[in-house]
Amino acid sequence: MEEPVTKLRVVQWTTGKVGKLSLRGILDDPRLELVGVYAYSPEKNGVDAGSLCGRPDTGVVATTDVDALIALDPDVVIYTPFMADLDHAVRLLESGLNVISTNLFLNVGGIQGETEKQLAAACERGNSSLYISGVNPGWINTMVTAMTAVCRDVERVSIFESADVSVYESAETWQALGFSLPEATPEAVEMSKLWLSTFRDSVRRMATALGYRLDDMEFFIEHATASTDVDLGWLRIDKDTIAAIRAGWNGTIGGRTVVQSNVAWYLTKELNTDWQFDDNHYHVIIKGEPEVQTRIRFVPPDTWGNHEWDTMTAMPAVNAAFDVVAAPAGISTLKDIGLVCAPAGIWLDHSAESTPM
Repeated sequence: MEEPVTKLRVVQWTTGKVGKLSLRGILDDPRLELVGVYAYSPEKNGVDAGSLCGRPDTGVVATTDVDALIALDPDVVIYTPFMADLDHAVRLLESGLNVISTNLFLNVGGIQGETEKQLAAACERGNSSLYISGVNPGWINTMVTAMTAVCRDVERVSIFESADVSVYESAETWQALGFSLPEATPEAVEMSKLWLSTFRDSVRRMATALGYRLDDMEFFIEHATASTDVDLGWLRIDKDTIAAIRAGWNGTIGGRTVVQSNVAWYLTKELNTDWQFDDNHYHVIIKGEPEVQTRIRFVPPDTWGNHEWDTMTAMPAVNAAFDVVAAPAGISTLKDIGLVCAPAGIWLDHSAESTPM
């Protein structure tokens, strides 16, 4: 007889755009047992988890009571708030709870300096693990790092992301990056640098996994303007205002780029430039022996709405639960966790069991 699958007790921390999708992922995984949900807003306090993510009632209701959730003694917390709360994270970790975070803690300095010290100390006190799966980029970091295993020499690792970002209906996000402005102001460039620091983190984490000790991190950004008026319904782009950017971070050693992560994002292809955009979402180049090139395109089902794309942020966190619980205490790196994968066989078996004969 096969041994029964061990279940992990899981708490979902917030139920926003990403959190409600990771909540669905928890409920869909027969290896995971949802035991609690943290509600950021008072309006969600007492609401059933199923209602918060578009699923049938579960009997588990959200709460704003942090102590009550810690008292549940879950194996792991899926931490997905838009803005990190360092005090909350420290309390969870020092209480012995493992934490998987899509949030990069950028609003409190990122996983470096004093923030890193506090989180690492909390892990030590609680004998717990913290793993940052990331927002975007997140999953691609692990994939590209692992792909270097076929090489006998690596000179540079490059990730080029290309995306029609009009599917992400957030006027505030794109205006913060300078979209719809007549020109890029110094303030807009600085804000872009802040928002795109997730890609700086991506470069740093890949460099750590590959054993590079970077001397510097270089940021660059270019802007392109629309050649015609564009009305997206939720944001208007006037002719000759910013409608696309190319930006990224280069990690360097001795003045030579060894790891880079770049984006090309557009709200329209009708531009006053000859920029070309890749229809694939990722183009990866590992310059080495051998050189490795691969392109990745995500094809969503017809049922997806715009924010369903956040599934690709949520699921790497959910699917890492067992790996993070098994990891040694501390802040886990890409190498500590390894290649996270979906429990496809278990999903298949579970689906077959629930299908009427």
